[in-house]
Amino acid sequence: MSQIPERILVQAHLAAKQPKPLTPEQEASLRAEIAAELKKQDAVLVAHYYCDPVLQALAEETGGCVADSLEMARFGSQHPASTLLVAGVKFMGETAKILNPEKRVLMPTLEATCSLDLGCPVEEFAAFCDQHPERTVVVYANTSAAVKARADWVVTSSCALEIVESLMDNGEKLIWAPDQHLGRYIQRETGADMLLWDGACIVHEEFKAKQLADMKVLYPEAAVLVHPESPEAVIELADAVGSTSQLIKAAQTLPNPTFIVATDRGIFYKMQQLCPDKEFIEAPTAGSGATCRSCAHCPWMAMNTLERTLHTLREGSNEILVDSALVPRAVKPLKRMLDFTQAARLRLAGNA
Repeated sequence: MSQIPERILVQAHLAAKQPKPLTPEQEASLRAEIAAELKKQDAVLVAHYYCDPVLQALAEETGGCVADSLEMARFGSQHPASTLLVAGVKFMGETAKILNPEKRVLMPTLEATCSLDLGCPVEEFAAFCDQHPERTVVVYANTSAAVKARADWVVTSSCALEIVESLMDNGEKLIWAPDQHLGRYIQRETGADMLLWDGACIVHEEFKAKQLADMKVLYPEAAVLVHPESPEAVIELADAVGSTSQLIKAAQTLPNPTFIVATDRGIFYKMQQLCPDKEFIEAPTAGSGATCRSCAHCPWMAMNTLERTLHTLREGSNEILVDSALVPRAVKPLKRMLDFTQAARLRLAGNA
């Protein structure tokens, strides 16, 4: 199975280096120009929780969406705008294009990728699947269009448990890719028979259990919120485990005044917005002798900037294109996910 070359990670960090910080006047000017371009071009901005807070705020202010990858996909497929501007990483733009082939999909940069996507090349993954033809193939959203086209189901961290439970209830044995930590968590929670691909997120894999336990001693009143892409030992220390949207909900509903958060720190914008009286602290990402490669912030998410956002709108650059031969196959597992989660919503509403 594929391993991420260290040089790719280094290159990502170098590419993600930001220019000098903007002055308040420069930031305000860029935001106003982007808002005007969005309106002019019948475009809507869709931003992930891990993006720069200024982009999240701009998406909200201009009628767009700030969400996890599941809700980004749903929003893009339901919004009437002819252009979707996706602030996130490349697989999110590809997902938007697959679900909306008639729309123009732009991104601030096409270089923003994901270690999970890089670590699951379609040729190797297809060969792995071919060795186990009796198994249902379930892939995480953090994969390329080609890998999605090889899958039976696509899931996000907010719906993976429920979908895997449903498949298990049908007696299906699964292949899971690419995040091994999320896959192992789902396997423990459901008891499903799953073969796991050997992939990991460079952000979540860095959270350290021993240092997190030490931090809990320092903040005894704090609840620990953990994304399931984290290592098992970190998950075991959690008061709540879930997707970005589920962790935000936990921050709102748990009574604790302080939270130690083991996911990308971009999520703090929404948590602080919804819980202004609570304190949020980054979970530790480096222990004794360790090297922090991401420091709780995805280097590729950091590539999304106001300057790049305005440039791509004005130039029409960084358009997401997906091989038309892949779209019919890739859209099927995505629509299965959207249909499943919509049905679950309706059931929940009916029981409310």
